[in-house]
Amino acid sequence: MKERLRGKLPFTVCAILILVAAAVFIARLADWQLIHGAEYKRLSTRSTGYIMETGATRGEILDRNGAGLVTNVTHYKIVIDKLYMDESRLDGILLQLMTLLQNAGDKWDDVLPIDFNGDFVFRANADEAVQQLRETLGMGDIGARECVDALCGKYHLEGYDDALRRALCSVHYNMEQSGYSNDTPYTFASDVSRNAMSAVSENTQGVGGVDVETYLVREANDPTLAPHVLGALGAIDEEEYNTLSKSGKKYTINDTVGKFGVEAAFEESLKGEGGSKIIRRNADGAIVDTVETVDAKPGSTVYLTLDAKLQKVATKSLEENVLSARIEGKAVSEEKGKPLQGEDCSGGAVVMLDVSDFSVLAAANYPTYDLNRYSAYDSYYTKLADDKTTPLYNRAFSGTFAWGSVFKPVVAMAALEEKIIKPTDKITCTQKYDYYPSNVVECMHRHDTVDLRAAIAESCNYYFADVGRRLGIDTMYLYAEKFGLGDYTGLEVEESHGVLAGRDSKNWMPGNTVQAAIGQSDNAFTPVQLATYAATIANNGVRMKTHIVSKVTDYERKKVLADYSEPQKLDECGVSPVNLRIVQNDMLAVARDEDGTAYGMFGDYKVKIAAKTGTAENIGSDHTTFICYAPFDKPKVAIAVVIENGVRGTYSMQVAKDLLDAYFKR
Repeated sequence: MKERLRGKLPFTVCAILILVAAAVFIARLADWQLIHGAEYKRLSTRSTGYIMETGATRGEILDRNGAGLVTNVTHYKIVIDKLYMDESRLDGILLQLMTLLQNAGDKWDDVLPIDFNGDFVFRANADEAVQQLRETLGMGDIGARECVDALCGKYHLEGYDDALRRALCSVHYNMEQSGYSNDTPYTFASDVSRNAMSAVSENTQGVGGVDVETYLVREANDPTLAPHVLGALGAIDEEEYNTLSKSGKKYTINDTVGKFGVEAAFEESLKGEGGSKIIRRNADGAIVDTVETVDAKPGSTVYLTLDAKLQKVATKSLEENVLSARIEGKAVSEEKGKPLQGEDCSGGAVVMLDVSDFSVLAAANYPTYDLNRYSAYDSYYTKLADDKTTPLYNRAFSGTFAWGSVFKPVVAMAALEEKIIKPTDKITCTQKYDYYPSNVVECMHRHDTVDLRAAIAESCNYYFADVGRRLGIDTMYLYAEKFGLGDYTGLEVEESHGVLAGRDSKNWMPGNTVQAAIGQSDNAFTPVQLATYAATIANNGVRMKTHIVSKVTDYERKKVLADYSEPQKLDECGVSPVNLRIVQNDMLAVARDEDGTAYGMFGDYKVKIAAKTGTAENIGSDHTTFICYAPFDKPKVAIAVVIENGVRGTYSMQVAKDLLDAYFKR
């Protein structure tokens, strides 16, 4: 019995050992796959490659013809990846890259605040950077050469001349400051030319750890053309994050979002979504496999109704006429020894609409600014914010101005419709209308006896003061509202509501009505409202929604996702076709009659236009204003112009004429 048991013992021991070994193996497998499986998978991935987050491509903004206004431009950068870099060769590779860039006329990212011109000196105006360098070295208030010596010791840079020591120190120092590591590649040169990109690619084949990467930079193609309309990007704030996160798009606290203009209004359309991919490399650092795990989705493309060519004409003409008004104003002021002759003219705006659908063809501001430089939010932005001429102000959509006599056509239509006057009724102008002694209205000239046509053509304040008094402020503003004055026009971007005298005024006195009737008093409207008003007259009293976005497509511009081109009717003016035509003909007389205030500019113009000039009193020199539409018989476009403190109507009319020339030349 004992012998039988002794014979089975080796088998029992073996069986127990096998079971123990199996249990240990199973336990290890469970540990590897079940307990720490995800961690080991991540480590395995890192050993053969890495996960790269692909950036979100924002949609582009184009004009009505597909010309780029804000687009994504491909740039190149040279990146050093520590994971695949042979550190013993790093300094030699850095020097090779420096030489390649220098030969291509490019620069690498050199941030060390020390220059070498035979000796080491701290860079001028770099006190903060010098202080940071000294703190990094922890050696107190040392000089430039001592800093370089310390850096060379820290980074083991030996056997180089002073110029190369300084260059290598700069790169190593910047690597340290930017957190260069296996997980964080270092950008050696952040924006290089195509020539430099090609040279580096050709000369670093087989060199592990050196990559030339592409990236997109969002740029305005003509950065001063329409910055107020296009808008800019900025860091997302808490309120924006909470709101936009509910939109269905993924946002992070590090995202940038549209802050104003089209960039803000169409943020959800323009926003792209990033992706991720696993990149696997061999021992030499060469990419052997790329696995897309999440596809990136670019944002949508937004087409505006703006015509870039007309916008360029508007921008240039505004600048020229504002400067001309200022120069003439200064000369007249010196000649007369009297201020406020236009020498303070510094800004203006113009809006041009398509009468068929009230789409914005041009919307220019002066002064303007460089959108690409603005987006950096550096000293240039501070300079703009401090500029007393307020270049950041969107005068075209948000600027509210007194417009003066361009208000008279709506008063005329209201008075005709309410049977306050007939077109043949005559009023004798004695130059000063003093029905209300506290609100005396003066005419620029003594017009003697005038009917409605002459009153509009020659812009008689006396006539309209009397008509306005009889019409009454309540009726006056009810008609003005129908034409969109003192109301939002429907733009997709920010705009001001404006102020309509009487309706929006407090402590109204009867005498204020005569001032309101000639476009003064509290009346303050935006250029886009006046362009809408002119377009409504041209459109026989039908007011449409004013808009600046035509459509939204996919990024490739192949599929229309949203179409905004269909005209939307907002209101009818309540004026009969007969009375409308009377005032339309009287506006034609402004340009065609020899006594018309726009005859000098448009008397023999090749296209018939209906127009109204204006001069508005305010603090400083008078504003000069102008509205028109053309052609008279079959209107296609309507324009509103204001030159702040411009005094003489020539300048506002010239801006409109330049735009009409450009439009009809097409």
